[in-house]
Amino acid sequence: MAKWSDILLKKLASLPELRDVTSDAQASAASTMLKIDRDTASRLGVTAQAIDDALYNAFGQRQVATLFTQLNQYHVIEEIDPRYQLSTEALKHLYVRSPLSGQLVPLSLLATLEDGVSPISIFHQGLFPSVTLSFNLAPGYALGDAVTAIRAAEPAVGKPDTVIAAFQGTAQAFQSSLKSQPWLILAAIIAVYIVLGVLYESAIHPLTIISTLPSAGVGALLALMLFGQDLSIMGMIGIILLIGIVKKNAIMMIDFALVAEREQGLSARDAIRQGCVLRFRPIMMTTMAALLGALPLAFGTGAGAELRTPLGIAVVGGLIVSQALTLYTTPVVYLWFDRAAAAMRRARGKRTIGDHASASDRSSAKPGAMRNPELAPEGAGS
Repeated sequence: MAKWSDILLKKLASLPELRDVTSDAQASAASTMLKIDRDTASRLGVTAQAIDDALYNAFGQRQVATLFTQLNQYHVIEEIDPRYQLSTEALKHLYVRSPLSGQLVPLSLLATLEDGVSPISIFHQGLFPSVTLSFNLAPGYALGDAVTAIRAAEPAVGKPDTVIAAFQGTAQAFQSSLKSQPWLILAAIIAVYIVLGVLYESAIHPLTIISTLPSAGVGALLALMLFGQDLSIMGMIGIILLIGIVKKNAIMMIDFALVAEREQGLSARDAIRQGCVLRFRPIMMTTMAALLGALPLAFGTGAGAELRTPLGIAVVGGLIVSQALTLYTTPVVYLWFDRAAAAMRRARGKRTIGDHASASDRSSAKPGAMRNPELAPEGAGS
């Protein structure tokens, strides 16, 4: 872990997307390793567990008895004198009893000491030891760029598969949002489609309304790019908000057009044109109200402004682009779906007429009679 964390730390520090790469591994503590001579211990009948018990008796806090008085009770702890716990010299005076001969064997005969360096503290993630490499983003780079660069650096240094790298903190939240965000947007669109389908009792008109959403998404992305903002979690939330805000333009036009077709007998072209003309003012009023309400989020300052800014910019950009496009695209999509529905009705009507004609032909034919007597063979009955 210490070897590969140092190698990966140097590799990440050289990436242009990252700044201030640090590690929480601190390998600066002096340590002493007790290395057991297992051949000698086996020859004398001393097990590794017996050596471990002897060390715990000396330096641990093993309770060996309890003294009871009339008022209190006292635990008796076995250990060597604290004066001899300050150095490794005490290990030379420890003995381990051999179960074969029952004699005491010096610990110095069974093990040797090796001085070295070890971490001051060992961190864990779950059951496994871990080292955390922290970093900041370089100016002009997004978190997504940093994640991609880190993923490319892992195999470049030859990291073995036994050392597992995973993101934590903000990077982990970013990856989790990227995995769940498309499904969340899809679920929102499906919910909108179901509600509109129940409202209009049609499977086509909800598609006309949903056709306004791509322009809002494109506007939000363009606004974020124009102002140098990343597509963060708050920016994605702004795109989801646009799903509920932008579709009201198409709802106002299509609802008016359907009423005009049903009550005034207008054609689809005249009805949607009249809807665009008469509902232009309400559409502009509602759009401006939502847009002006999002401006303080986009250009506000103060505490938490870095979270509110992407949300406001996404909403403002989506509203501006969708307002400029949906007044022209929604009537086109409405007429296209209306023609498609009319073509489907005509095709369904032709099939119904054909079915009725074939049924009448079958009912007019009598058993034993032939429909074309000229083709009847000689001697055939008529």
